[in-house]
Amino acid sequence: MKRITVIGTGYLGAVHAASMASLGYEVLGMDVDAEKIAALAAGRPPFFEPGFDELLGEQVASGRLRFTNSYADLASFGGEERGDTVHFVCVNTPQRKGEYAADTAYIDSVIDNLAPLLDVPTLIIGKSTVPAGTAARLTSRLRALSPAGDEMRLAWNPEFLREGYAIEDTLRPDRLVIGVQDAESEAALREVYRPLTDAGIPLLVTDLATSELVKAAANAFLSTKISFINAMAEVCEAAGADVMLLSKALSFDPRIGGRFLVPGLGFGGGCLPKDIRAFMARAGELGADQALAFLKEVDAINMRRRARTIDLAREECDGSFLGKRIAVWGAAFKPDTDDVRDSPALNVAASILLQGAQVTVYDPKANDTAAKNFPTLTYADSALEAAQGADLILHLTEWREFRELDPNAVGEVVAERRVLDGRNALDSDLWRAAGFTYRALGRPSAA
Repeated sequence: MKRITVIGTGYLGAVHAASMASLGYEVLGMDVDAEKIAALAAGRPPFFEPGFDELLGEQVASGRLRFTNSYADLASFGGEERGDTVHFVCVNTPQRKGEYAADTAYIDSVIDNLAPLLDVPTLIIGKSTVPAGTAARLTSRLRALSPAGDEMRLAWNPEFLREGYAIEDTLRPDRLVIGVQDAESEAALREVYRPLTDAGIPLLVTDLATSELVKAAANAFLSTKISFINAMAEVCEAAGADVMLLSKALSFDPRIGGRFLVPGLGFGGGCLPKDIRAFMARAGELGADQALAFLKEVDAINMRRRARTIDLAREECDGSFLGKRIAVWGAAFKPDTDDVRDSPALNVAASILLQGAQVTVYDPKANDTAAKNFPTLTYADSALEAAQGADLILHLTEWREFRELDPNAVGEVVAERRVLDGRNALDSDLWRAAGFTYRALGRPSAA
C-alpha cells in the first residue's frame, strides 16, 4: 500500500491524515506550526471536530500516523521507494487582504519548499480550494523546481468537507472528484481511494480546471440557496408572512428540496464567504465576470442578515442598547465546531457591544477560540450563566444544547423574558408558553 503525506494540518488536513491512516496507510502529517504538530503527535486535537479526538488517538497509537514540521522528512518518507509516496496538499487559501481574490501564497510555499527535495518522479495532489488555473500553474512551477523535472506529476482532488461531519465526509463522501493530466496519476489516485470506491463511493475523473471549478461551483450553489431563503425572509417581513411556512411549502417540491432552506442569520466560516468572493474574482480575470455577477447579491443578502438581527435586537431593547444586558448563545459560525472564522454570531455580538450593551457569550465548544479573537466580550460557562440578568437573549448558533433548554428555567434567571431566535431553531410555542416574547428573522412577531 502507498505511503501518504499530508501537508497542512488544519480541519481538512488533520482529519484527512487520520482518516487515511484508519484505512491502513502509513501517513506522515506536516505543518510549519510546531505547537500544532506537537499536540497532534501526542494525540491531542488542536480544534474540536466530533469524533476526531478518538480517531486521532487511535491512529497515533497504532504507529500508522506520525507528524513532522520538516519538509526533508516528507521528501524522504518511504525510503528506497519514496517515489511511491503521494503527497496531499491541504493548506489554507484565504482571501487576499483588501481584495476578493484567493491568496495562494501558502500553497505556492509548499511547492517551493518541497519540489527541490523531490529527486524521483512523484505525485503531488492538491486538495485546497483554489482558483481555476492554479493547478496548471503549479505544475509548471513543480517541474521547474524539482530535480525530477517533467517527470513530476500534479493532480487535484477537491475536498467537500463540512465541519462537524469531517470524518464522515472523508471516509463516506457523496463523491470523489480527481483532476488528472495522465493515466499514471489517475491509476495512483484510484489505488489510494480503492477502499472507498469498493464500498460504492462514485469517483469522477476530470481535467484539472474542471476539478478546481467543482468545489467553487458547489459552494456558490449552496451559498445561493441559503441567501435565497434569507431574501424570502426579507420579503416575508415586509408582507407580514411567515418564512418558515414558506420554506416548508417549498421543501415539498422535489426540484427544490428542504436542505439548507432554513432562514436565519446567514453563513460564515472560513469557506463559503471567501470562496464565493474568490470565484467572482477569478471569473473577472477570465473575462466571465457577468456570469457570476449574481453572487454579489448573494453575498450582500448574507451580510444584511447580520444587520437585520442587530436592528431587531435593538427594537426588543426599546430602541437602544445602552445599559442593556444581552446574552448571546453561540459563538461558532455553525454548530459542532469551535471555528469562529467570520462568525455571524460574534459579528453581531461585537457590534452590539460597541453600541453600549453589556454582552455575555456562551458557546458549548467555541468559548476559548472566540475569546482569543474577541477578548472584549464577556464569556460564560453555561447558557444559564450567560442569561443571568439579561434583558434579551440572542440565539445565534443552533447548537442542540440550546434547543433542549427548558424555557421556564431560563425565565427564572433573566431580567426580561425576551428571546430573538437568529436561527429559527427554537420551539416558539414552548418559549411563548413560558412567558417569553419570541422574535425571529422572517416571521411575524406573533408567529
